[in-house]
Amino acid sequence: MKHISVFDMLKIGVGPSSSHTLGPWRAAQEFVQELKDKDIFHQTTDIQVELYGSLSLTGKGHATDLAIMLGLSGKDPVTIPIDEIDTTIGHINTRQYLELGGEKAIPFLPEQIHFKRDFLPYHANGMRFCATMGNEEIYQSTFYSIGGGFITKESDEQIVDLSENDNFPYPTASSENIIQQTVKYGLSISQLVLENERSVRSKEEIHSQLDAIWAVMLESIYLGCHTEGFLPGGLMVRRRAFDMYQKLKNPKNQYQNHAEWIKSIRNTKMHYREIFKWVSTFAIAVNEVNASLGRVVTAPTNGSSGVIPSVILFYLAIENHKAGNDEIRKFLLTAGVIGSIFKRNATISAAMGGCQAEIGVSSAMAAAGLTELRGGTPRQCLNAAEIAMEHHLGLTCDPIKGLVQIPCIERNAMGAIKAINASELALETNPEHVKVSLDNVIETMWQTAKDMNSKYKETSEGGLAVSVKIVDC
Repeated sequence: MKHISVFDMLKIGVGPSSSHTLGPWRAAQEFVQELKDKDIFHQTTDIQVELYGSLSLTGKGHATDLAIMLGLSGKDPVTIPIDEIDTTIGHINTRQYLELGGEKAIPFLPEQIHFKRDFLPYHANGMRFCATMGNEEIYQSTFYSIGGGFITKESDEQIVDLSENDNFPYPTASSENIIQQTVKYGLSISQLVLENERSVRSKEEIHSQLDAIWAVMLESIYLGCHTEGFLPGGLMVRRRAFDMYQKLKNPKNQYQNHAEWIKSIRNTKMHYREIFKWVSTFAIAVNEVNASLGRVVTAPTNGSSGVIPSVILFYLAIENHKAGNDEIRKFLLTAGVIGSIFKRNATISAAMGGCQAEIGVSSAMAAAGLTELRGGTPRQCLNAAEIAMEHHLGLTCDPIKGLVQIPCIERNAMGAIKAINASELALETNPEHVKVSLDNVIETMWQTAKDMNSKYKETSEGGLAVSVKIVDC
């Protein structure tokens, strides 16, 4: 049985969308590598790309075309300096060529990326790359971006998942698996997941990667809270995290770095209403960074990237002032495995399941992680995830103008608040009295996704995307 790593669920990348930006970016990189593997890279004289389904319908708003060009150019979403993105795209547009794989200049115009409204059979996010060699020979390759930055490859015989592992010792493919394993070995969820990860990498590597993930999460909150102005894309959406933070902060508290900033929040007196404002500010901050092609962590997607960081910072800065790296790592390990169950048994792609597959899953992940830090049992952690997801069932994906802005940014704040409340409810519940399991709600979410009208699945053809006129924005 194959398993999905925490580091597959929590990936560092560039906004605004994991399925429409990060996935196509990775597919373009993979295609370039295929050209090299087949020894046709140096003979390639032309590249054409076709985007299908949701990638076509909302691709412009999600910067899918830019991601394709960056991936073909050999740029990596984890390491590329953010200010290099506009420069690279500008050079391609003005010089009318790109450096394929960062090595070989070939003519290229943005019009060589074609937007097709029809859908390919396997998934709503399909893309086809076509390379022409000097002798007019053509090589084609089809990929699907299935959410969270995951991509699959279409071969003649089957759909091949490019990102799963098959050598984890403890099964975690369902919540029932997790209960069986934690009971049998007397482990918490985070301890169980840590043991799985240690089968493929050292404990030091695991901690280092988890710390790197949190560093990006924290930076995205900090940057969002300290950046004012308007988001790109044409809707003229004003950034709110900056203004919200200015009203919440104590002007007497000074800081020079992230650690001092967290300490300043801890030293700020806050009442009940302020706590919810802080959590909302953190979540909105991340997704404003995401909407402006900034660096965030898929959690499990870019569109839902604000939920988990905001709940972690809530725990660090508001609930438990003694918490540190150990608690952050436990949270991420627990949250990551919850996300993997959804990915395996349902979907984390809004193009397949609506926003329940993004915000709903991220809220469930955060609820479980928070519950473990609060001393909850594995059953209570899973119950918290179930409660959070249950109350996101049926949530549609209807971004105005195809941008990850309205209503996406606010939904992260709502998902974070629901996660905290779900944790509270789970901790006050005897697991023996729970009637609905996490596996039950995942099955229900998947059935709901299949029954949902396609226009509510990240196509901008239904919901707020059509009822709110662009001229009114």
